[in-house]
Amino acid sequence: MNARPDVLRAAVEQTIVGQRSVVDGMLVALIANGHVLLEGPPGVAKTLAARSLAEAIGGTFRRIQFTPDLLPSDIVGTRVFDQRTGDFTTVRGPIFANIVLADEINRSPAKVQSALLEGMQERQATIGPETLQFPDPFIVLATMNPLDDDGTYALPLAQRDRFGLNLYVDYPSREEEVAILERFGGAPVSLARSAVSLDDVRAWRGEAEGVHLEPRLRSYIVDMIRATRETDGARSRYVERGASPRAALTLARLAKARAVLDGRNYVVPDDVRTLAVPALRHRVGFTYRVASERVNVEELLESFITQVSAP
Repeated sequence: MNARPDVLRAAVEQTIVGQRSVVDGMLVALIANGHVLLEGPPGVAKTLAARSLAEAIGGTFRRIQFTPDLLPSDIVGTRVFDQRTGDFTTVRGPIFANIVLADEINRSPAKVQSALLEGMQERQATIGPETLQFPDPFIVLATMNPLDDDGTYALPLAQRDRFGLNLYVDYPSREEEVAILERFGGAPVSLARSAVSLDDVRAWRGEAEGVHLEPRLRSYIVDMIRATRETDGARSRYVERGASPRAALTLARLAKARAVLDGRNYVVPDDVRTLAVPALRHRVGFTYRVASERVNVEELLESFITQVSAP
């Protein structure tokens, strides 16, 4: 019998203190076969969260530190000439892993970003004459530091749209910070290894495909997406471009995955409502006024979403 997702959640939370919404978001993305864009200040365990997730599913983990001098071949791989045989051999890059951490993805130029994002979309890479499939499951967790944008290359809206969720990893509460000191102040904490298997993850994905999404909830999702495209009031002032139909498809897939995470075979309105902001935050194009007037993006999206009546 397959293990359940709550076993994986418990394993990850053995390492990660607090951050329940971030942990659940990563698990939902894993079940939905999507990727995650993690934003937050340095030192809030973004890397540790990715590593603990990889360990808990018994998968391979690779960390890529994005820098201005990084090349696409440093990510995907290259062909190397073997002088002994006189042939070229393929050396696979770090993207060939179950969990890939793209650390500070906005630190590298567009050509490198596109190499990663193309692999995220196609789940394969072409190296010389060979086209190689990525492992299954395959998920990219990309991090960005919103507090330090010097020397960075902004991700275009079309590329940010490839990520299923945009999660913000905030500072912990006082109680959580005390717990972090207690847990990590002494000997190194070992990560929970193989709490579930890769076959379990693939089984959950199969379950998610069969989760029931009734027509009224489909309409709810579409109305929510269309609410970001309206041109009245604050929307015309702060929103330059609303979410695309791809956002509706992604939100439906994520809602089904959240139902599996909670042990249900049907979607409820709260599944959609909870995931709406992290699924749309990076898909809506905002005007310059959002930055100049220091408008809170989450509160702005909340104001749009709450105008849509839940079924």
